[in-house]
Amino acid sequence: MMVCVELPSGLAVLARTERRVDVVVEGVVTVRSVLDALERRLPVLRGTIREHGSLKRRPFLRFFVCGQDWSHRSVDEPLPPAVAAGREVFMVVGAIAGG
Repeated sequence: MMVCVELPSGLAVLARTERRVDVVVEGVVTVRSVLDALERRLPVLRGTIREHGSLKRRPFLRFFVCGQDWSHRSVDEPLPPAVAAGREVFMVVGAIAGG
């Protein structure tokens, strides 16, 4: 499946790519499989979105799918069919603090 991932501008600059990146995901489309495919395509991003070893999401990054925050859901939960079909974007968003 071809999944479109939107990166924060800082990560796009680091990876020397556009903010929107298409990745090929084999099997079930989940947060884990999308991030695995993204890190295979852009190895420089290893350790920037997920910690080395534990593969936990970095604290100041969030994942949004179909307008919903998926940051605290299981990384193995299947993403909506619209994402798997490439009609919706899997967004990696830098958290914003303030108040």
